Amino acid sequence: MLAVDNISVQFLGRVLYKELSFTVSSKDRICFAGPNGAGKSTLMKIIAGTMTPDSGNVNRAKYIEVGYLPQDGIKHSGSTLFDEAESAFENALELKNKLEEASDQLGSLDTSSSEYAETLEIYGELQIDLDNYDIGKMKPTIEKVLSGLGFKDSDFNRKTEEFSGGWQMRIALAKLLLQKPSILLLDEPTNHLDMDSQLWLESYIQNYQGAVILISHDRAFLDSIVRKTLAFESGKVNEFSGNYSYYIEQSAILREQIQRAYNNQQKDIAKAEQFINRFRSKARRASQAQSRLKQLERIERIELPQESQKAIKLRFPQPERSGQIVIELANVTRSYGENIVFKNLDFRIDRGEKIAIIGANGAGKSTFSRILSGADEVDSGERKTGHKVSISHFAQDHAEKLNPSMSVLETIEEEVGRDNGGNLRSLLGCFLFRGDDVFKKVSVLSGGERSRLSLAKILLKPANFLILDEPTNHLDMQSQNVLQEALLAYQGTIVIVSHNRDFLDPITDKVIEFYSNGTTPRSYPGNLSDYIEKKKEEEIFSPQLDEQKTKQGTSSSPNRKETRKLQGKIRQEKAETLKPLQEKLEGIEDNIKLVEDRKLEIEKAMADPAFFKSKESADVTKEYKEIHAEVEKLYSDWSLISDDIEQITLSFDEKINSFSAPEN
Repeated sequence: MLAVDNISVQFLGRVLYKELSFTVSSKDRICFAGPNGAGKSTLMKIIAGTMTPDSGNVNRAKYIEVGYLPQDGIKHSGSTLFDEAESAFENALELKNKLEEASDQLGSLDTSSSEYAETLEIYGELQIDLDNYDIGKMKPTIEKVLSGLGFKDSDFNRKTEEFSGGWQMRIALAKLLLQKPSILLLDEPTNHLDMDSQLWLESYIQNYQGAVILISHDRAFLDSIVRKTLAFESGKVNEFSGNYSYYIEQSAILREQIQRAYNNQQKDIAKAEQFINRFRSKARRASQAQSRLKQLERIERIELPQESQKAIKLRFPQPERSGQIVIELANVTRSYGENIVFKNLDFRIDRGEKIAIIGANGAGKSTFSRILSGADEVDSGERKTGHKVSISHFAQDHAEKLNPSMSVLETIEEEVGRDNGGNLRSLLGCFLFRGDDVFKKVSVLSGGERSRLSLAKILLKPANFLILDEPTNHLDMQSQNVLQEALLAYQGTIVIVSHNRDFLDPITDKVIEFYSNGTTPRSYPGNLSDYIEKKKEEEIFSPQLDEQKTKQGTSSSPNRKETRKLQGKIRQEKAETLKPLQEKLEGIEDNIKLVEDRKLEIEKAMADPAFFKSKESADVTKEYKEIHAEVEKLYSDWSLISDDIEQITLSFDEKINSFSAPEN
């Protein structure tokens, strides 16, 4: 589908990658992995066509569409949410308008006139083009995608400018998914998603018919989707045929092999140098020494990869032990205008608890963390802290409170003193401030850099109760690992607002889910993965709440065991029905890859001016035309079978969901 050919990029004299080449095939699931600043987002922009490399090309066929979602910076205004999402079908809507115009024109023309015949032909062509878009599915598809990304039905008619930055990015993501480009480029797509939306997006991408390239610092999200990893490190890019965890395992093995080879080479070099130094001044052995010296100069020296940031150990100052009750909220109410966030909330946190706070955006997670820390007042009720409780709170807006005239290092020294400057510089490396970065003024830092500095400052302050609101948003994988290890060793109480499963799972032992409809927050024992499994069980076994199913009554409903049996039988029938179609679809995709690879090969040859002077140019040109026609037919067949699979899947899923299992 697409070929990256010998791409090279330098930034401020540093090589990001040199002569990088790889291909993207139909239904590929690729992630770009590596530390911040390694060039992942740069390469994504080059593939999207919004940035030009220093050298090399990105080759793709004209019919291949690339859709790109940046990390942030997209804003929408001037239309309702639904109309903005509908604009993803701009070509289809334009065809529909032209078709209506042609239809009106046909009604006013003489049926025996040549103009009528010409208009009728145009009408037929427009109808065929419009049928390819299947415009009848447009409205339910838009509603499905918007709902999946967390929008409510009541949001559909709201103006887009009413939505905050995170929701603006969700709108952009929704439009991209609705456009269904051949290749999806998603740069940190989960940054602005709550847990339900993230799980929905995972499922959507897993079933997406095109190729997907991801950048994400959410390991669990990557592992569930990715089948190929491109690892960016030290100016090189290595390809691993597996997900992110597979890359980490294989990378460790590769590092060990390189280290052993390096050690052996260093021993050989030391022996050779010893021989040269001993005999170069002796006449009988001088020629041998000179020969050995030339051999040594020709050796290709093995370079060790850069040390991983995991080698740095971050340790929080161990705090004074607090009382058993850390904090207690009694009958607390908090509202903003007419929006009641909490009403008569009772909540207690005990010493040593490690709690994950999750829920939909706008459900009050950040408000709750501010109330816990004392940064936000309550309208009514009581907030009581326990004996000897000291609090450190990292909020998403703390970065704005840093002193702009101070350097990165001075900001940290202000908090913990100057006595251990060397250690502080190592610790700042955990938060991606390396080398001379520590001398940068706060005023010139990016938003992400300020956020990381604020987090470092908060965490180095002695406290026995940590409240962290989205601490991993601007950290790469290595920095997340360092922070995770430090939190695991921390002996105080922790509350973390986050949806990053891989980061939270080893740390937390309780999950609190907040709701945006005024429902009291609910507690789940275990970590985030345990919570997800529990929610899946509840979805399978809880009664259907929609009105239509309620009207059917419960008297004739099967019991839970019978329901599971019926659902299992339907799932088996679904799998048997879909299997031959999926095999046929995979066969077509394999053929598409073969034909497109050959097409790209010919296009590269045609780019050479000498090609058309060669004897075989006529035969190859003829082959190219035949391949072009074959690709068109293959994609047409692929589209038809994909639609069949989608319809059959929806039909069976409706049957499965039509059963409701009683709770007793």
